[in-house]
Amino acid sequence: MQHGILGPGGVGGLIAAVLADAGEDVTLIVRPGTESLFPPEISLESPFRSLRAPVSIVVNPTQPVDILWITVKSTQLNAALENIPRSLRFNNVVPLLNGIDHVDFLRSRFGRDGVIPATIAVESERLAPGKIVHRSPFVRFAVSQDGQERLAAPVEIFRRFGFDCVVVADETTLLWRKLVFLAPIALSTAAARSTIGGVLSDSQKAEQLRECVYEACAVATAAGAKVDRQTFLEGIRALPVAMRSSMERDVENGNTTELDAIGGAILRGAQMYGIPVHATSALVRTIQRAEVAQRSV
Repeated sequence: MQHGILGPGGVGGLIAAVLADAGEDVTLIVRPGTESLFPPEISLESPFRSLRAPVSIVVNPTQPVDILWITVKSTQLNAALENIPRSLRFNNVVPLLNGIDHVDFLRSRFGRDGVIPATIAVESERLAPGKIVHRSPFVRFAVSQDGQERLAAPVEIFRRFGFDCVVVADETTLLWRKLVFLAPIALSTAAARSTIGGVLSDSQKAEQLRECVYEACAVATAAGAKVDRQTFLEGIRALPVAMRSSMERDVENGNTTELDAIGGAILRGAQMYGIPVHATSALVRTIQRAEVAQRSV
């Protein structure tokens, strides 16, 4: 199959490397002016296996692919889509973005039937163009039931590599389940400028994280998702203590964060359903202050 990776960063690079290693035809769609920085192969260091595999590099694709994987950060989505000619038609568009709102936005661009909601939970980072390191001892990939048949071949490749792959019947549950797990981790580590272990070892920060999990679950439930707050809390407590979130890295490096897509989605849902979210609001405010401070340096 032919795959296009729009946004070959930590997540996109991981997807690209695994597919290319399996013999799939993989093209990285990169930002204008950066194409010369990418080597003709991608390398991956992973707890599962390290590898190198050939890929193609383009800025503006001229031909459709079987699957277009969109793996940019939410803050980069509009700019990244400018690289995709509107004349190209894609039957299978798989967004692996954080948050909730991107699915409807992408359906307005590519059509409802063409977009297959999916999520991924992993700690993966691009160290340099074409050089990816996967740090977490897991990769959790979930896809909506409507896309199960169309993504059967790549999902089997992911499973063979070591991904934990599941099919979720309800799209709302699929998206909120990722956010309920991600948001407390991202917000608490970014606010504390710490690893998840540092957060959990501090009683006050750990309690705030717990409240954030409960608040996110309350909003998700009101939105129609099926989530169990204790399951997510136990999953977070079982994470490697050295695990960092990409939001915490972005705050540290002075980069634009995905605060609106992650924390903002919960705050907007809380306002819609009349749910108090004091812990989430406090964490968001702390990160906003940190962003302002970084910009003033």
